[in-house]
Amino acid sequence: MEWYHVGLGLMTLLVVFIGIGLPIPFALALASMPFLLFIQGWSTALVSTELKLWGVWIDYVLLAVPLFVLLGELIGRCNIGPNLYRLMHRGVRVKGSAAYGSIAACAGFGAVCGSSMVGSLTIGGVALPEMTKLGYNKRLSSGVLAAGGTLSVLIPPSLILLFYGIVTDTSIGELFIAGVIPGLLLATFFAITVFIWGRLYPSHIPDADNSPRASVRDFLLAFGPIFLIGLVITVSIYAGIATPTEAAAVSALLTAILAFGVGGLTIRGFKDALMATMRTMGYLGLLLSAGILFGFVLTYYRVPQQFSDMFIALELSPVMVLAMVIAFYVIIGMFMEPVSMTFITLPTIFPLMVASGYDLIWFGIIFTITMEIAVLTPPVGLNLYVIQGISRGTIPIGDVIKGSLPFLACMAVLIALVIAFPAIALWLPSVM
Repeated sequence: MEWYHVGLGLMTLLVVFIGIGLPIPFALALASMPFLLFIQGWSTALVSTELKLWGVWIDYVLLAVPLFVLLGELIGRCNIGPNLYRLMHRGVRVKGSAAYGSIAACAGFGAVCGSSMVGSLTIGGVALPEMTKLGYNKRLSSGVLAAGGTLSVLIPPSLILLFYGIVTDTSIGELFIAGVIPGLLLATFFAITVFIWGRLYPSHIPDADNSPRASVRDFLLAFGPIFLIGLVITVSIYAGIATPTEAAAVSALLTAILAFGVGGLTIRGFKDALMATMRTMGYLGLLLSAGILFGFVLTYYRVPQQFSDMFIALELSPVMVLAMVIAFYVIIGMFMEPVSMTFITLPTIFPLMVASGYDLIWFGIIFTITMEIAVLTPPVGLNLYVIQGISRGTIPIGDVIKGSLPFLACMAVLIALVIAFPAIALWLPSVM
């Protein structure tokens, strides 16, 4: 069986199964099975499938995933995130302070939570009603919060960077540190966008808030937990004290202590966080397992390698290859969520990038930014629907989309800068 028959067959079956409504993990597994049976026969294929699935669930590196998910769920169910937003909002007495505070709070929240959707949900749940009450334009407020959640995907720890590292066998610690400067740049671009929006449409942003400034105690309660959790993750990984998995375990335990101690977390909230983590991992675990099967079939038939060789034979320039890959992810991101895209497409794409001479750490940042774009592009833009849901129907989905467009432009500018100046992503890993 030729490699292109396998590639086309896999993608055709996958599209058919997703089209009839099968969840993506089951669609991936079912698309792989006919080719797996052709390779090994029924009995051998069954045993090897069991071994591969078991290998996913006991993988030490993958243990970091549920721990970081639990960390985000705990923060999302206590007052640590809302307190951070209120501090950022009340601590800046300038026009647009709530919008700037939302961006800063999302960036701070991103330093301890790797999920874009949880970031938008946690900060947006507090900030959106507040901004609406203060008189901010609905498009601006919804766009800021939908885009702000994406900072959790780029600023470490990031689940997308974690999955990217697993699929490409790249250092997760280097990927995490590589996301710091681009993440801070993106937050700065978002703030500049708000400033320009306020100059173009002064009526969309109310005057400076005159509420009492936050006290020292408020500052410590709001900023202290985020700082401690982020410090534990950062120092333990980059000082070589702990692996990402160990850092995730310690930071999850610390988060639980802080959430109960200063975040007002209840026993019911803790149970809800555990249940939400198990539900998330039930899906992610199946997706990881099915992705392993899918990747095994691709690798057995050398589909990624042959695909790369075909592109090399076309003698396309590396820049053209990169442009085509980015365009591919922007388009497919309109219809799939980032985690599924990572496991379905990346096993074929990353060998092509290696063959084109690109650094995998650098491409990991480009890939992650395109995943940020994916959660803001309809019809399957998760953050758009999260913010629209928080508004309880008071903000139409069209306004959320229009409000996000300037921030999408910021992401496009960031991609261009990282391509033009690779040191933006590679300087920190090189000096750590």
